[in-house]
Amino acid sequence: MEPEYLHFRPEQPLPEFASRPHRTIIIAEEPVSEAWRNRIAAWLVRCGCLYVIAWGVDCEAWHDSADWANREAFNFSDIPDDHLVMTTWHDDEPLSEALWFAGNCAVHPEIELSETIIIHVSREERRSGILQSYHDSQKLAEDG
Repeated sequence: MEPEYLHFRPEQPLPEFASRPHRTIIIAEEPVSEAWRNRIAAWLVRCGCLYVIAWGVDCEAWHDSADWANREAFNFSDIPDDHLVMTTWHDDEPLSEALWFAGNCAVHPEIELSETIIIHVSREERRSGILQSYHDSQKLAEDG
């Protein structure tokens, strides 16, 4: 299934988005405020994200924000298995490896994730290039 590409400029308001189970790849090419990063993470949890793959600037902080938002959504008590957000960060890898991981390894133990959303945090939109990079990384896995 074709991933959905969302371009976010740092600090922009968040769009309306229908909640459905999915994995999200965060490609962070710009630094952002902690408050905005936390708003994005809470928004992702509300939108049904069950797996976050973070790459780029402050990717470990993106990972931590998603974990925190998931805990907060359940008032810091037990999270039901089918609502647990899995998270990884890929700080010392090329983008192609994070994209490959998303397409080949980012599975949830309880819920099938057939949709992938790419959130590109950047001043400039690069939909076609990012989607091509995603497809190239998956083709390498098929050929490999």
